[in-house]
Amino acid sequence: MTHQPVQSPQFFLTAPSPCPYLEGEFERKVFTHLVGEKAGDLNDLLTQGGFRRSQNIAYRPACETCRACVSVRILAQEFRPTRSMRRIINRNVDLVVNEYTAEPSSEQYSLFRTYLDARHRKGGMSDMTVLDYAMMVEDSHVETKIIEYRLPDPDSAFTGKSVGPLIAVALSDVMGDGMSMVYSFFDPDYEDRSLGTYMILDHIERTRRLGQPHVYLGYWVSGSRKMDYKTKFQPQEHLCARGWERYQP
Repeated sequence: MTHQPVQSPQFFLTAPSPCPYLEGEFERKVFTHLVGEKAGDLNDLLTQGGFRRSQNIAYRPACETCRACVSVRILAQEFRPTRSMRRIINRNVDLVVNEYTAEPSSEQYSLFRTYLDARHRKGGMSDMTVLDYAMMVEDSHVETKIIEYRLPDPDSAFTGKSVGPLIAVALSDVMGDGMSMVYSFFDPDYEDRSLGTYMILDHIERTRRLGQPHVYLGYWVSGSRKMDYKTKFQPQEHLCARGWERYQP
């Protein structure tokens, strides 16, 4: 009889549940826990194998009849923004951006609730409380950052403040081969700034400065219109049966 080493991860399978992306489909996930001093190394390995992190859980789809979910990563060092992306960068050049060790705040949660109520009222995260949000941010055994995007304070000469309100937030993992965008949200009142796109562009630039090759975007779901934006960032690779392959749109 062979014995599995104690530190080897154990994997579990969820029960089927309705797919949030494709009507009529059911999803299942395989998952394991990311804990202990080796959590960062395991997270790197699993992310490269198509897993995503949520708190201290790494998971990936394991659906019985569907293979629509495809892991996507941008090739940061080769990326060149399109003309429309350059306009988005210029539109947001005034933002004050700061990166912190992942810690939640009441201001972040207020923005998070505004975002969910406007964009994902019927989604699986719609009933998250402030404690749930704190767990999403804090419950990580890997190197995780909160990146805040703020407007400048137009009245700084009078208020003494250099920054204004918080309008976008990204929760991101720093990995051995780049960055993984775990979750991001923004103020829907600033739709003209295309903040979702801008945060991805900002992560590409951060990854370039780190000298790393990849920005992991999670899953692109073929047939789901709300996932189509992920394929706009070229060049990129998709995880296929034979490994990571360059995607040709």
